[in-house]
Amino acid sequence: MESTVIEVTTGGTETVHDITSACARFAADASGGGDGLLHVFVPHATAGIALIELGAGSDDDLLAALGDLLPADDRWRHAHGSRGHGRSHVMPAIVAPYATIPVLGGRPALGTWQSIALVDLNVDNRDRSVRLSFLAG
Repeated sequence: MESTVIEVTTGGTETVHDITSACARFAADASGGGDGLLHVFVPHATAGIALIELGAGSDDDLLAALGDLLPADDRWRHAHGSRGHGRSHVMPAIVAPYATIPVLGGRPALGTWQSIALVDLNVDNRDRSVRLSFLAG
């Protein structure tokens, strides 16, 4: 299995950050043009990985939906950090911290409008690591 870590700076706001190109580059290099599985994992308790259309409003819709489901208020028992920080710890139960994508001919077999995105509601931690792993088929 080939594996690497990419570093992503998400900034101080809630974000859906496109990592598709980094994943595609890794899949191409690690696969040598062959087939297998790309596993994308964010080893943080407050971030997730989503396969979603980006740039057409869906990323903003996802953040709005998460805001409705997980309001940034004082209801959370996990209460250190910024207001509503506890919701960031609940989010990975909704947006999983991983995704596995087939790789065919060295390219992630994503749908026409699918992208791979890091979802981060935690405004207190702007630096993220994402582990990319390739298992040959």
